Amino acid sequence: MAWDALCDQFGNRIWAFLVRLVGGEESVVCDLFQDTFLAASKSGLNLDAEGTRLWNWLARIAHNLAAEHWRRVYRDRRFSGATASAESTAESTGFGDPVELMFRAETIEAVRNVLAEMSADHVTVLLAKYVDGQSVATIVDESGGTTEAVRSRLARARRDFKSRFELLNSKDEVV
Repeated sequence: MAWDALCDQFGNRIWAFLVRLVGGEESVVCDLFQDTFLAASKSGLNLDAEGTRLWNWLARIAHNLAAEHWRRVYRDRRFSGATASAESTAESTGFGDPVELMFRAETIEAVRNVLAEMSADHVTVLLAKYVDGQSVATIVDESGGTTEAVRSRLARARRDFKSRFELLNSKDEVV
């Protein structure tokens, strides 16, 4: 009964969270979604239900699995030398300038790479605010704390994202 309630309450949000972190490839999202709830079921026995916000706990599990996924992808690419081509991106969408599509795909991948390396807390608050459009008050209700604490977490998360993104871009320029 409690398991069904957990899945009903957070299933769609975890799915959407994973899509934002790894993209829309359904098989990857499905695997990570299942792994998230499997990990939750295994670690749930040790969960302090009174002191834990369930969304934060599940999002952290999902984020860690997504980060692991991206590390595998980049490791495999590095060893195989594979890169996405602008032509294949244009063909898959059926329209658009291949150069623009490639730039967009690379930017999206870079953002996901940065998010995978950040803490789950920072990613959760950034996505809630800037992707889901949630107010600070709503984030406070879901994650706990105070308005000032959430604003502070948002500021730290923005700085963290910016510095990581700039570092990633500076590495790309050197290569």
